[in-house]
Amino acid sequence: MILGANPKEQYLARKAEIDAAIARVLEAGHYILGNEVNAFEQEFASYLGILHGVGVGSGTEALHLALAACGIGPRDEVITVSHTAVATVAAIELTGARPVLVDIDPESFTLDPSRLEAAVTPRTRAIIPVHLYGTPADMGAIMAFAHKRDLRVIEDCAQAHGAIRDGKRVGVHGDAGCFSFYPTKNLGAIGDGGMVVTRDGTIASKVRLLREYGWKERYKSEISGWNSRLDEIQAAILRVKLRYLDADNSARALIAGEYAKALAGCGLVLPTVRDGVTHAWHQFVVRSDRRDALQAYLSENGVSALIHYPIPVHLQPAYRRRLGDANLPETERAAREVLSLPIYPELKRVEWQRITNLIRMFDSGRQGRQGETA
Repeated sequence: MILGANPKEQYLARKAEIDAAIARVLEAGHYILGNEVNAFEQEFASYLGILHGVGVGSGTEALHLALAACGIGPRDEVITVSHTAVATVAAIELTGARPVLVDIDPESFTLDPSRLEAAVTPRTRAIIPVHLYGTPADMGAIMAFAHKRDLRVIEDCAQAHGAIRDGKRVGVHGDAGCFSFYPTKNLGAIGDGGMVVTRDGTIASKVRLLREYGWKERYKSEISGWNSRLDEIQAAILRVKLRYLDADNSARALIAGEYAKALAGCGLVLPTVRDGVTHAWHQFVVRSDRRDALQAYLSENGVSALIHYPIPVHLQPAYRRRLGDANLPETERAAREVLSLPIYPELKRVEWQRITNLIRMFDSGRQGRQGETA
């Protein structure tokens, strides 16, 4: 089976360095918020070109703590999208705030800035654009709108490590950027992990308090907080992988280019990259009006192609009652049509060629049936 993502392959590709990093932590005997976390926070912030990085327990918690550090809480509203991982909306609700969902741009699958004006109310406090699939949202338009309305902008960068918009990496456009290091991400740990990045020292200091019970000094809580800490082993692994992130993203881009060439004219809507954008290619997402049949055909032939995401958040059972009246036609159409083809740096040429050959065979079969009925 050709998997949609394969984090074990990345471990094997860097095995000696990762094993050495883990051994270094085990031998040091300091396993929570030590030298490895401090070093990774500095290295990742430097990579992005921003002042502060604060390691936390997951990408969801990065969003939660960033919102809380910006003062978002009960009775506030936060605008975001429904075509995203549930984590984006769950993080908003963890603060007690209300998610307000707007539709996506059908080409980029990211928040459509033209929808913001109609979504704003006197309770709106923040916007969370999601850089979905590795493509940055239109941060110029979003930031211009936010400045006009005095709103916070917290970027959900969970799928876009290293992506660039208008000369700046994602995560540095808004008040804070939030990253996940889940194993399948472009920069993935071997377990959960996340980070909040910001140029604002006040936000960074608040997140540091919030991630560990509000402690400035041990056992003395200055404010109410939580337990959301990036551990030393994950930080040590991420320090190794960070050195290869740009090269890995280039390998993803090469595969994406080969997909695009091989699948041209196959009846699929292929992803596009706009001017001023460097795509991170976390996913290579196509659209098809026969998505389910194509996915089943690929599965029958040993290829795991996944759907990100089959049910929008506002139609999920847990959220439908309070968010289900959202009018999001592009979101719902995307959920019916999108399919993520396997893409990761270690995907072999013979594997992506097999995938494209299968899709062409599927398409030729469809065209043959159309010819028979013409």
